[in-house]
Amino acid sequence: MIPKTAEYALRATVCLAGAAGGPASADVLAERTKVPRSYLNRVLRDLAAAGLLHSKPGPGGGHELARPADEVTILDVVNAVAPIERIERCPLGLPSHTSLCPLHRELDRAYASVQEAFRRVTLRDLIESTDPIIPLCDLSIAASQPSAREPGGEGEEAHLGGEAGVCEGGGGCRR
Repeated sequence: MIPKTAEYALRATVCLAGAAGGPASADVLAERTKVPRSYLNRVLRDLAAAGLLHSKPGPGGGHELARPADEVTILDVVNAVAPIERIERCPLGLPSHTSLCPLHRELDRAYASVQEAFRRVTLRDLIESTDPIIPLCDLSIAASQPSAREPGGEGEEAHLGGEAGVCEGGGGCRR
């Protein structure tokens, strides 16, 4: 129901909302979100232009949320890259349709419902969900990788699902 661009933007912002330790590079985000790097760059530019991300070029740079995760809604992210378009007048341009016909009125009601549902959910809500499935994390991969707490492990601490979690370099996470 939402364009691929919005899906990619949501993946990137959820990933950033769940990460700790500063900005994430586009390469890391592309790997963790499974979004093609060239496409992700366009999405990140749109999110930055909308004021949702801060982007810093160069070594030590990267991308991070411009506002706290509890202040960014799914609707904010979707509207930044592919706004949900409401139907305000007859899409066919028929002069006899001075108001919306029953078909377009129902479609517009559905779009309004989607907007309201997206407006009620923040990135923090997604990250702190009690659902056993952690957003953007493949637990089967993470379980087979060493964590940041194990010798030789690489990872970064993140606050996920209300518990401490470890996001591995390959995109897997575990609690």
